[in-house]
Amino acid sequence: MNLYQSLGYLVLGSRLRRLSEGFLAEINRAYQNEGIDFDASWFPVFYLLSKNNSLSIKELSDQTEVSHPAASQLITNLKNKKLVTSATCADDGRRQLVQLTDSGRELLAQILPVWDAILLAMDDVLANDPACKELLPSISALENAFRSANLADRISDKLSVELKAETNE
Repeated sequence: MNLYQSLGYLVLGSRLRRLSEGFLAEINRAYQNEGIDFDASWFPVFYLLSKNNSLSIKELSDQTEVSHPAASQLITNLKNKKLVTSATCADDGRRQLVQLTDSGRELLAQILPVWDAILLAMDDVLANDPACKELLPSISALENAFRSANLADRISDKLSVELKAETNE
C-alpha cells in the first residue's frame, strides 16, 4: 500500500487533485495527438455554449459552480484567443452575454468527436474494472454530504469532544 492509500481521508484532497491532474493531462494529450489546440479546462464553457447560443458570465459561473471571478478570467482568456466574444445584454446593460466566435464554433466541431471518444474510452476503463463504476456515484454522494454538513464544524466538534474527554481523565 502506498503512502496515499495508507493515510486514507487525511489525503483525500491530495489524491483527488492528483487524480484530476493526471486525468486532465491525458485528455489534453489526446487533443494534442489529434492536432487540436484545446485545453481541457475550457471544456465547461465550450460544453455549455454548445448547448446555448449565449450565456452570461453569472450563468456560466452558476452552472459550473465556480466563482464569478474565476469564470470571468476564463472568459477573458478565451476572448484573447478569439474563441468567444461578449456583448452587453439588451435588457440589462450590466450583463455580458458570452457566445462562441466563428473560430470557437470551428474548434467545437473539431472537439465534439474527441468528447465522444473520451466517453467510449472511459466505458472501456470501467468495463475492465467494475469497482471504477462506483466512482462517479461516490463522488456525487460525497459532494452532497459536504454540502449538507460543514466538515470544518464537524472537525471542531470532534476536537471539542476529545478535549473534554482528556480533561475528564
